[in-house]
Amino acid sequence: MAQNSKKVLGFGWLGCPKHKKNYQRCSIYCVVPPHMLENLVVHGSEQQREWAFQTLNLSSEFRGRRRVIGNVNFAVSPGVKRRTIFDAATTQQLPGKIVRGEGDPPSSDEAVNEAYDSAGSTFDFYYEVFERNSIDDKGLRLDSTVHYGVRYDNAFWNGDQMVYGDGDGELFQRFTKSIDVIAHELTHGVTQYEASLNYFGESGALNESMSDVFGALVKQWVNKQTSDQADWIIGEGLFTEKVNGVGIRSMKEPGTAYNDPILGKDPQPAHYKDLYSGTKDNGGVHINSGIPNKAFYLTAITIGGYAWEKAGKIWYVALRDRLRSGSNFKRAAVIFSQVAGELYGQGSDEQKAVQKAWEQVGVP
Repeated sequence: MAQNSKKVLGFGWLGCPKHKKNYQRCSIYCVVPPHMLENLVVHGSEQQREWAFQTLNLSSEFRGRRRVIGNVNFAVSPGVKRRTIFDAATTQQLPGKIVRGEGDPPSSDEAVNEAYDSAGSTFDFYYEVFERNSIDDKGLRLDSTVHYGVRYDNAFWNGDQMVYGDGDGELFQRFTKSIDVIAHELTHGVTQYEASLNYFGESGALNESMSDVFGALVKQWVNKQTSDQADWIIGEGLFTEKVNGVGIRSMKEPGTAYNDPILGKDPQPAHYKDLYSGTKDNGGVHINSGIPNKAFYLTAITIGGYAWEKAGKIWYVALRDRLRSGSNFKRAAVIFSQVAGELYGQGSDEQKAVQKAWEQVGVP
């Protein structure tokens, strides 16, 4: 393999930025799980099936492509955002044409403004709450491409940038509409630069859960919602009115986000006894994330107040300093408890909240 092979996405190798001697298979991290699109292929109309096939195929094909532009880091002052929005103009070529840069006035294109604003809110959240300087903690610029593909039903982080489809208009709306979706995908970048959780099985489910956790927290932070005021729905507003569902996942009640004749029923378990053990979805990375999602929700509700202040800090410190690429649920539960004890004291209410939450989802 060539010397610059760590730049290859998908079927190539991506060097872990934190542990440079270790390498892992890299996936693109899509917010819409494959089982939802597979249900659409089976139960949708002829046109809907075509859109679903296209989305699945484009996601698969992209894994083998090289990125067109390099994301080179230059020294910048902490807290300085560097956002660039590109327009793929319904093609599959990345990154596309630059349509808005940092400090430029708003565009007439809603998707451009939504990608720009939500990337900025995510940057501000990590900087103001956790003193993190962008995705890599070194001021990484935030590149986003909108209008990717034709009726593309997904959004993803490809290891270097965000990519958004416009949705098919019948079941999914444009993917820039939901700030938690954007924060979810950008958090895959944070995980990439920190714990580098393997994207398979329980470690992959923890990877997905981390993105849901911080996606939800960014939305709550922007809306100034306490844990009991939040909806804890990922992708709220993403479905059209034709879909029987409130979003793509519920952290409060995994398995209840949607029950639709075309998209199927939300398969997420809320308890370890119901863990999916098959090989689909990279060993259930989107499915089993319901278990750690529920654990975080329970922790946040028990502690109370703003979820990002204590529960979020516990999860962030664990992601940054303690979790490793192969961490499973049981190891994660121990780590979160240890971090809570270190931050707030052994036997503290915060530590007890973490321990009780993991016990409630069947992970002692």
